[in-house]
Amino acid sequence: MSNLKTLAFEIGTEEIPAFDLHAATDQLGRLMEQLLDAAKVPHGAIEVYSTPRRLTAIVFDVASQTEAVDEEYRGPAARIGIDSEGNYTKAALGFARGKGVGAEDLEIRSENGVDYLYATKHIEAASTKGLIGDILASVFEKLSWPKSCRWARRTESFSRPVRWIVALLGDEVVPVSFAGVDAGRFTWGHRVLSPGAHKVEDADSLIGTVRSLKIVVSEAEREAVIRAGVARIERETGYTAELPAKTLLEVVNLSEAPSVLCGTFDEGFLRVPEEIIVDAMLMHQRYFPLYDAEGRLTNRFIVVSNGDPAHSDVVVDGNERVVRARLDDAKFFYEEDLKKPLESYVAGLEAVVFQEQLGSTHAKALRIESLAGELARAAGLGADEVRDCRRAGLLCKADLVTNAVVEFTSVQGIMGGYYAEASGEGAVVSGAIRDHYRPRFSGDVLPETAVGKIVAAADKLDTICGLFSVGQGPTGSSDPFALRRSAIGILAIMESGLQFSLVEAVERALEAFAADGVSFDAASVRDEVVEFFVTRTRVMLRDEGCAADTIEAVLAAGVEEPRILASRARALEAARSEQGEAFADLATAYARANNLRDPEAGTEVNDGLLSAEERAVIDAVSVADAEVASALASHDYAAALAQLSSLRAPIDDFFEKTRIMDDDLSVRANHLAVLNRFVSVFAHVADFGKMAKSGK
Repeated sequence: MSNLKTLAFEIGTEEIPAFDLHAATDQLGRLMEQLLDAAKVPHGAIEVYSTPRRLTAIVFDVASQTEAVDEEYRGPAARIGIDSEGNYTKAALGFARGKGVGAEDLEIRSENGVDYLYATKHIEAASTKGLIGDILASVFEKLSWPKSCRWARRTESFSRPVRWIVALLGDEVVPVSFAGVDAGRFTWGHRVLSPGAHKVEDADSLIGTVRSLKIVVSEAEREAVIRAGVARIERETGYTAELPAKTLLEVVNLSEAPSVLCGTFDEGFLRVPEEIIVDAMLMHQRYFPLYDAEGRLTNRFIVVSNGDPAHSDVVVDGNERVVRARLDDAKFFYEEDLKKPLESYVAGLEAVVFQEQLGSTHAKALRIESLAGELARAAGLGADEVRDCRRAGLLCKADLVTNAVVEFTSVQGIMGGYYAEASGEGAVVSGAIRDHYRPRFSGDVLPETAVGKIVAAADKLDTICGLFSVGQGPTGSSDPFALRRSAIGILAIMESGLQFSLVEAVERALEAFAADGVSFDAASVRDEVVEFFVTRTRVMLRDEGCAADTIEAVLAAGVEEPRILASRARALEAARSEQGEAFADLATAYARANNLRDPEAGTEVNDGLLSAEERAVIDAVSVADAEVASALASHDYAAALAQLSSLRAPIDDFFEKTRIMDDDLSVRANHLAVLNRFVSVFAHVADFGKMAKSGK
């Protein structure tokens, strides 16, 4: 196509928040393509660039005109659109009017033996320049931001105030306005390195012009510059930097011209717990710590500057002053906190609200103490471990009112571990306090010890049960308290080998809230919470590849315990996979027996009326019944399934040689009692009928 031009569109702003900028960069390319395609503007590839102060889209090969097209629309069937006298009906006239054609222009076409009315609309080629102006104007409205703002008494809103707009089609300015700013051909340079307005000759030169202003124009390029700078410092120092993905992304989108520098702080600060130092640098200042070959934190750190590299010494000195002040605070808070034992902070939790309707965090600590002890006993832990669980449960929230955690919130739990150790609480209790927020997300590491796992489970379960009791459970996709994450954490802890009844634990947790004066329907909330855990277990099993009907078959047997559901479903799935044909036959036999059985016939049989085939079934069932019960009691579901499999041959023989609905009612009743006995063996394992009817 001839007469193709490049379109350049740049939105210049005050600094956009880093994560918002990242998301908007992803949006812009898709949005431009959608808007151009919807307007039927022919175009080529689209490139998107961004810096903290600009969002830029470059669209290549934009045609000067749209293509002339004939659009065809199928309308109502001819028998509906044309009456018996050959006149168009209201349906036909409305269809024609809606498509912008006259009724006389409608055609009749046959499809699969049915005649339909068709409208053909010819759309002439049109200039794209006017269309592009409307498209660019709509970008401002359609870009989605977590938070927007208004400025200068304007009614329009954007992530940050818009200061300039570049909109060029070839060398012509595209007329676009937003919030009192008119598009032109001037972009703005770096605030320090190239301040002020700079002319852009045409669309093809926009990116080159911005680069000439010492601005690194894309997120990927800035990350590469930063990583190269970090690698240089690592070579120079012999140390290794920690670059958490989230912090790195933020730093990448905080600078238009990043330069990577290295600073130091007083080694005396290394006596402060490492986590506080790292928190002060990473979370508060976006500096990257450096570690020696043994993985120990050093007194060196990396800072990414957006200033003039010619004044790097001044930038480093300024950042070292900032770090020194932050670490002075951290050291002071830490040393002050150590002046009292951790237990002395527990009373201060009275002033910390856990949840408005559920009382203070002090009350929560007392509930965790009690529940952790009960879970420890239920899991078979020894007396010393039960005592440690209770102690760690009581103290696990105490650091929330310490100076260090009030100032550096991300180290809660971690500082509690340090303070517990300094208070002489012992390694097990200290470790459990440190770990009790784990796992924080799916796949996160679990607490190291059984005591830590118990305390973590008690804390999470208390939160889940408490919020459900006051009607704050998750709804649809909304889960503001991350209860699903907490439930997954508890399930992961139980999967690691800690075995206790989750249903009983839920009941104990709810009893504690009732004792604290929280009013709720205990039975209803209990069922909601149990179903909540069952649903999470369902999702977990499905993610593992377990068939939906396998899970439903186990649930149909009345299973409520997530660990039993998981273990039994996995055993069923394994048997189904390893003995596919035999398992399917057994499921089919069960379904047939289940469909024919009559509960009113009972399970008592008349020995005198038993055929050889029936006796074989009864004998096999008697053996299997005892063995299955024993296997279920020891949670050996593979053994239970093996016993059920032994019933396949006798039941097959029974069906082959027996006329179930015998004319003799007493014989028929005996047949049905045999079937009832057969089905009853399966009742506590799974509803095999569900597995016979459907697949994965």
